[in-house]
Amino acid sequence: MKVAVAVALGLGTMVGWKRIVVMVSKRIGKTHLTYGQGASAELVAMLTIGAADVYGLPVSTTHVLSSGVAGTMAANGLGLQWRTVRSLALAWIRTLPVSIALAAGLFWVFRGLF
Repeated sequence: MKVAVAVALGLGTMVGWKRIVVMVSKRIGKTHLTYGQGASAELVAMLTIGAADVYGLPVSTTHVLSSGVAGTMAANGLGLQWRTVRSLALAWIRTLPVSIALAAGLFWVFRGLF
């Protein structure tokens, strides 16, 4: 299962990398990331994702990294683009109920077919 998830993440990143990079690097803060901010955000993402794996918690790597970038921007006093932060927060909030509804719908469809 872990290999399948890793392949799916890799394929998703191959397809959507540009949107992810633009969102993380340009749209969260009001200025570009410095090397220190990028390293801090990546380190926090690595530790958070590693801890989630150890404890079996589900996390989104993109959400974790985006939050780390927002944290470095806020800590450095460079300012956040609140419109983007609101969009990210709404996407995170909507992800769970939409995923539940889609999974339930697919389950009912597949249960009827098999």
